Order: sequence, then structure tokens, then C-alpha cells
Amino acid sequence: MNDAHKKPQVELDIDSIGFEGVAVGRVDGVVHFVAGALPGERVRARILRSKKRFVEAEVAEIITPSPMRQQPPCEHFGTCGGCKWQHLAYSEQTIWKRQHVVDAFERIGHVSAGTYHPTIACDPWYGYRNKMEFSFGGSKWLTNEQIASGQEFDMSFALGLHVPGRFDKVLDVEHCLLQSDVGNQLLSATHRLAHTHGIAAYHQRRHDGFARNLVVRTSATTGAVMAILITTTPTTDAEHAFIDDWMHQGASLPPGSSMLHAVNDTWSPVAVGTIVRTEGPGVLEETSHGITYRISPFSFFQTNTFQLPKLVGTAIEAAAITSNDVVWDLYCGTGTLTLPAARRARHVVGAELVASSIADATANAERNGISNVEFHTVDLHSPKATPVLTSFPRPDVILIDPPRAGMHAMLVEHVLQAGAPRVVYVSCNPSTQARDCALLAERYEVTDVTPVDMFPHTFHVESVALLRRRDG
Repeated sequence: MNDAHKKPQVELDIDSIGFEGVAVGRVDGVVHFVAGALPGERVRARILRSKKRFVEAEVAEIITPSPMRQQPPCEHFGTCGGCKWQHLAYSEQTIWKRQHVVDAFERIGHVSAGTYHPTIACDPWYGYRNKMEFSFGGSKWLTNEQIASGQEFDMSFALGLHVPGRFDKVLDVEHCLLQSDVGNQLLSATHRLAHTHGIAAYHQRRHDGFARNLVVRTSATTGAVMAILITTTPTTDAEHAFIDDWMHQGASLPPGSSMLHAVNDTWSPVAVGTIVRTEGPGVLEETSHGITYRISPFSFFQTNTFQLPKLVGTAIEAAAITSNDVVWDLYCGTGTLTLPAARRARHVVGAELVASSIADATANAERNGISNVEFHTVDLHSPKATPVLTSFPRPDVILIDPPRAGMHAMLVEHVLQAGAPRVVYVSCNPSTQARDCALLAERYEVTDVTPVDMFPHTFHVESVALLRRRDG
């Protein structure tokens, strides 16, 4: 008998969804986080772990289903960690994302906003990702159904996505609903060619094997694809033949597409490498808000191009930039907010740690004929940022789009000292956004917060907050 069936079970009602997308219910006042359940359901849950203040569990049986429950379209749902909400109607997803933003400000940051707007929904719901990173794995993950089947499986090869919490285990995937059709064609072809040539997958624990990653980037603007195969240095005839045949897939791709082979001989699991062979232009182009961005193989760009105009538009409209304004864009990346802001402002200053992003931002400005902007490579979390920031012209508007960890306390102090009348804070983590807004509360009030759904079927949400300086 499967050990899971021996674990204790409890019956309870589900009343909400927590910050990590897991359903929440209570038994005798004790919080139970129940994976796979939905609000409004009564379930029998299998207890996995009991902590001092809460219990972790999973659905064993749905006694009364939610009217918002739907059949997940993906066969990998529940095993792959990519889409945790495929079983929840999309209209309900946007409601809970807004609630998570409200809870972050009210309960975590203890700061209230004047208005919490409805979540700006995404269209399309599937096929929206312009970048997917797939991993080869020398240790395949088997699902419960596969184990129960009694069949024998080749455990030494997989190409797909990592199982949550297991850096060494890869779930075999040949089709992902989050990427384009042409991306799935490339994924399937890579599976076929790897098996044809008997290619060994890289093993993250033993650090041996050949094939490491497949990165597929797609332009929503042009339809072109940039596919990157990352391997260790090829040494055998079979490995060279595999690369040759894989590169030839480019002939069937849309115009402007590229096939690249990169080598990574380090132990780092990050999907990057030194490009050793390129067929095609080697870059992609995307257009948003009238700005054309050139994307290099490993540079960052928002992964949902369809929704990007709504995110950028929400931030730019909130900033209310005039032709006389000086704007700071902190954590500017490749200029996604900087360049649209520059089309409205007198002058814009962008600051960012990653030198390659600054190079891309500078090139994007030149390519689009935008000259009223300057970029600086600076670590905004370092004391060295102080003289750089104090050298900037005094801002009328500050745009902030930090990583998930939010702003360093030192940078919060710089923003307070700069004293711009308006601050627009864009975040992919409402919890750290709310924390930082609470730190800024001594001089600013949050007047508007707008959730923007960049990642349907996940619990992740972008949040755009407008802060206005208190005068007097």
C-alpha cells in the first residue's frame, strides 16, 4: 500500500487561499494549509506535516466541490509546479490576486491604500509566456500514476521542468500550455533527437552528462523564435551529430528566428552559457508602447509580452509625467519603463546593477531615437550608490521596480530624501512592496494600488502602487 494512505486524515471546510496559492481551512482554530483544495469546498485532507502553529495537508477527497472548480487542461497539473491554479476558474483567480495584494498592505505592511483597483486580467490565459526554460535531467521524476502502473521507466533521462523543491529531479514534459505552439514543436523535436542520438542528460548531483537546458524565447510582435541549446562541451560523434541535427530545426521556424548552441561546463544550474554557434540573427525584437526592444539570448525581458502594455501603461499613467518632469527609474533593467517615460518627460535617469541590461537599455534608446535619457550601472543596495544618486538631478517622479526582495533600507532613505512629489512602485511581490511602502509612509501616502495579472494560473501577481508626497 502507498504510504500516503496511512497518513492521518481530517475533514474540514476551506475558506480562503493563502499567499503561496494554497487553500486555507481551520480545525479547532488551527490553520490547515490544504494543497489542491479551493474556497467553499468541504474536503477530507491527508495530513503531511504538523507544525507548532499550522498543519500542512493535501486533498484526499473532495466532499463538496466549489462551483469555481474546473477540470485542469494540462496532464501535468498537480506534479509540475508551474500552474497551481488551473483547477480554479480564471475570473476567480483575479479576485484572489487582488485580495492577496490587499492583505499584503493591510495585514503585512499595516499601511492602507486609498483605492485598491480590480486586477487587470490577462488575455490570452494560455500561451502567454515568451520565454520557457526546460531542463535535461539525469534523474527522472515519476508520478504516482506511473509508479502504480508497475511499468519500468528509463530513469536516466528527462527533458522538462523541475519538480518543486527538487533541484535534481525533472518531470518529463513534451508539451507546455504556457508557451507558443512553435515552442512546443521545438520541445518535442528536441526530445526526439536526443533519443535518436542516445544523448545523456546532465545529472545535477553527479555533475556528469551532456545535455543541460533548452531555452525557448518567442516574439509576440514578429512571431520569430530564439532557441538556445545548452550543453557541456561536446566530445563524441553522437553529441556533435545531435547538435547539427538540432540546429537544422531552424529551417522550419518563422522568419527572423535563431538557433543557438551554448556551452556550460560549470556546476552552476543556471540556464546560461557561452554561445559557440549561431544560425540566424541571434536576437529577438519586441514592440511595446511604441518602443522596439532588442532582446539578446540571456537578457531579461518581461515574460508576458501580451500583458506588458497594460503593466507599463498602468505605471506610466499613475506617474502622470509631464513634459517638464525629471524622472528617476530605479532598477531600470533594459528600459521597459524608462523609455516610455522618456517619451513624456524632460529627462529620465535609469539606474541598474546589471551592466548587460544597461548596455541593452542604452542601445534600445539609441535605436528608438530617444536622447533625453541617461543610464548608470550602480548597485542600489550598496553604500557606493550614495554619491551616484546624489549626482542625479532632483526628481519630480520616481519609478521603482525592484526584485522580489524589494528595496534595501538604505535606498528607501534615499527616496525619502529625494522627496519626489510622486513615486510609482511596481512589484512582483506585494509583501515586500507593502513593507517598503510602510517605510515610506513617514513622507508618502499610498493613494492607489492596481494588481496586474502577468501569470495566469499561478498565484503570482504584479502590483502597481502610486504614492503621493505629504506636503506641509
